[in-house]
Amino acid sequence: MTPTYQFDYIIIGHGLAGFQLALKLSSDSFFDAKQIALIDPSKKNTNDKTWSFWETEPSQWDAVTYKSWHKATVITSKKSIALELSPYRYKTIKAIDFYTEAKTKLKQKKNIHFIPERVISLIENEQVSVKTEQNTYTCYHVFDSRLPKAFSMASKKYVHLIQHFKGWIIKSETDVFDETQIVMMDYRLKDGEQTTFTYVLPFSKKEALIEFTYFTNTVVDESVYDHYITTYINHYLHLKDYTIIETEKGAIPMTNFPFHKWNTKQITKIGTGGGWVKGSSGYSFKHTEKKTSLIIDNLKANRTPSHRLFQRKYKFYDKVFLKVLKDENHKGEWIFQQFYDKNTSQTMFRFLDEESTFYEELKIMASLFSWSFIKAFFKTL
Repeated sequence: MTPTYQFDYIIIGHGLAGFQLALKLSSDSFFDAKQIALIDPSKKNTNDKTWSFWETEPSQWDAVTYKSWHKATVITSKKSIALELSPYRYKTIKAIDFYTEAKTKLKQKKNIHFIPERVISLIENEQVSVKTEQNTYTCYHVFDSRLPKAFSMASKKYVHLIQHFKGWIIKSETDVFDETQIVMMDYRLKDGEQTTFTYVLPFSKKEALIEFTYFTNTVVDESVYDHYITTYINHYLHLKDYTIIETEKGAIPMTNFPFHKWNTKQITKIGTGGGWVKGSSGYSFKHTEKKTSLIIDNLKANRTPSHRLFQRKYKFYDKVFLKVLKDENHKGEWIFQQFYDKNTSQTMFRFLDEESTFYEELKIMASLFSWSFIKAFFKTL
């Protein structure tokens, strides 16, 4: 007979969302008596990605922040826009540092249990039965980071793009980079009439992440990213002698797919699988932090954990933005030029963090006023 084990909460997947939620639970004495399991076959012992985000200081993430900046630039084919970010700082965290810190803290808690298995099914009755390839576990609530199966078969009524990219961390022989500021978006190098840009994070005067990014319907062959990264390094950085230290690649869904519909009284979808990635930007780190905090508040108040995790107006804004990019993908450069040329970086950060005032939202909408947005607005309605 398959053994059964009982927990209060089970978290499926210990990536960004799973670990952030577990850290929030473990740091609140309200949950000290709760038995919590994290189920994931991965040991999370490799640096599989980096997360970048902005925030004011001080921060709970200071111990694992690899580098931070107080300036940025957005470069288009028409102009270069200098951004002073204060009181925000743009930060980056290496995944391996985050994983290591999270595991170290969580393993000190006697009520946190790591189960290195793969979940294959969930069954809801009075409790939730979580079946893995080896065992069956039961709990009162599951936090599930897996994408709903329906997402891959989503109908055409949902707007869907992919933010896909590849990056090289390179080291040069000479001082090349301004380590005080990032290049948030550089649109001078294009792949046809698509929204593509280069992203540069300088870690020192000699070392930086150079990443080529698409906001498009489909991904490209890995050699295509390599071609554009090489071109950017040669023709825009004017750099010939360098070493590739690391590479990374990824694909992030940018969509208005209703992930929240897969939340139930006993199962809460989290992370990318819960729609926590900002649809219009692909940013997720700070949104994850906010949503895990809301889940904690809901649990302590005996509410359904997914209660009010989303604000409808921002879902609407995201859908309009995505609709324009979907229908007129070449307009990405113009859109982001307007964003950062007509609004302060602080206003944009508050808007993307879903903390903006109605006046700020009107100002942002006015900066994007065009026939494309008017059409998208009414189609979305």
